[in-house]
Amino acid sequence: MRIVLDTSVLVAAARSRLGTSFALVQSIPNPAFEISLSVSLYSEWRDALTRPGNLPPGQSAEDALKFLRYLASQAHLQQIHFLWRPFLSDPDDDMVLELAFASRSRYIVTHNQSDFRGCETLGIKAVTPGTFLKLLQSSP
Repeated sequence: MRIVLDTSVLVAAARSRLGTSFALVQSIPNPAFEISLSVSLYSEWRDALTRPGNLPPGQSAEDALKFLRYLASQAHLQQIHFLWRPFLSDPDDDMVLELAFASRSRYIVTHNQSDFRGCETLGIKAVTPGTFLKLLQSSP
């Protein structure tokens, strides 16, 4: 199954190794799911994770870029051929939803579920990293 990782999950994983975001990101690659990625989402990841406030202690922006290149190498790269904007209240969230729809991802994994209200009408669920990990554990 394909999923989209919202930037909030990567930022949380970078800030703490104790949470479900880190556990999820650390599990990549995972035979149970594949992350979907577009050029625009990768750019957002890069911008967010190279900010000094989001860098883990002792890590540089170059370290963050190496990590992102690794994630990109494990992802399904999806081109977006149509736009649904405006569908959600934030254009950056529309970009994530468009990727999820185009890649046929079942889930958007995010810490900001309320930002994706309405995506269920397109067959996509916004879930937290903890909820997604529970879904993986309960799947046969």
